[in-house]
Amino acid sequence: MKKIYVQVDSERQESGEVIPLTVSWQDGRIWNIDRVLHSCISHDGEYEGIRYTVIIGSAEKYIYRAGHAWYVMA
Repeated sequence: MKKIYVQVDSERQESGEVIPLTVSWQDGRIWNIDRVLHSCISHDGEYEGIRYTVIIGSAEKYIYRAGHAWYVMA
């Protein structure tokens, strides 16, 4: 799979946790993240950074954060 870098608006909680709020695609489309279900790191090297399981509309999707960069897998 290929990484596609995207713009994500997020907020940092007092605890330091980063919560993604919207995803902006390269062509200008923007999706609101309705809910974050889970976040985790890969213990087997399957992906880089933190994987967020999110709800966008009625679909469950993954977005990833590695440092300050956000990406999705195509």
